[in-house]
Amino acid sequence: MADSATVRTDARRHHDPQVRGFASDNYAGAHPEVLAALALANGGHQVAYGEDDYTGHLQRVMHSHFGPTAEAFPVFNGTGANVVALQALTDRWGAVICAESAHINVDEGGAPERVGGLKLLTVPTPDGKLTPELIDREAYGWEDEHRAMPQVVSITQNTELGTVYTPDEIRAVCDHAHERGMKVHLDGARIANAAASLDVPMRTFTNTVGVDVLSFGGTKNGALFGEAVVVLDPDSVRAMKHLRKLSMQLASKMRFVSVQLEALLARDLWLRNARHANAMAQRLAEGVRTVDGVEILHPVQANAVFARLPHEVTERLQKRFRFYFWDEKAGDVRWMCAFDTREDDVDAFLLALKEEMAKQ
Repeated sequence: MADSATVRTDARRHHDPQVRGFASDNYAGAHPEVLAALALANGGHQVAYGEDDYTGHLQRVMHSHFGPTAEAFPVFNGTGANVVALQALTDRWGAVICAESAHINVDEGGAPERVGGLKLLTVPTPDGKLTPELIDREAYGWEDEHRAMPQVVSITQNTELGTVYTPDEIRAVCDHAHERGMKVHLDGARIANAAASLDVPMRTFTNTVGVDVLSFGGTKNGALFGEAVVVLDPDSVRAMKHLRKLSMQLASKMRFVSVQLEALLARDLWLRNARHANAMAQRLAEGVRTVDGVEILHPVQANAVFARLPHEVTERLQKRFRFYFWDEKAGDVRWMCAFDTREDDVDAFLLALKEEMAKQ
């Protein structure tokens, strides 16, 4: 058998690695340190389905961030993490209260309801954040057999609108939910960006303030693939490993998910990546504010900029840089920055925006 260093490959590059857009932090590749970790974990045999050394070590890494009771269940993707987590927190008759803009409601193809078998009770919010008062719009009817029973409050940190909950805001949500017999799930697809924005450890706004289970995101922060359900309160869930398998989220070669999360979390790569992405979003926002006719819609607190501009300008600009409408009818767009977004990328985009606005 050929040595791994001399193995031939006929793969060819099919894209220009210098091209970057502002559509999604999912567009970015994997961080070189993550790729190096994957290569390190390769070779030889390791026990399958999570009994490998890398998944074992990941548990110790998670303890350093979330305390000694935290247990990580690596999964393939964010939707899978959310579905598994919410299944573990609800009964068959259970419901989940979430923001109307929540990813579990608008961007997961109905998976929480269709695959997870639960009901979403959505609440409109001005900034993507739930409050005790907003929760109470749907937190009722526990003894009414005609209504799905509210059992979980799900929040996203940072939110789908780029805003960030403070630790005190999450504590208020958790206290309110727990007083009413509900548990709290945190969708942390961009949890690193939130921690970087707040400049606090992740535990400060998760287990310390009462979050029961979180979906930990790696892909948007430099991983090739893979997220994790992190159980913070062991008494809040049951049969997690069975639900992960049932939901088709159990990786046979789990070491290759776990080692990526270890690469991000064992030192400070997760934080470096998030701080950089956030800084590029701030640079973008500062430049946008100087362009007449373009309105920034929400506080820029993480790595997203939401803006409103003329529809025809957006269509022309999209031919030069990839990004998405958020609300096409209103003219709202979302611009995302990633760990590999460069200052030159931001400046080139701002120049293009100014040029297209000047044609109005």
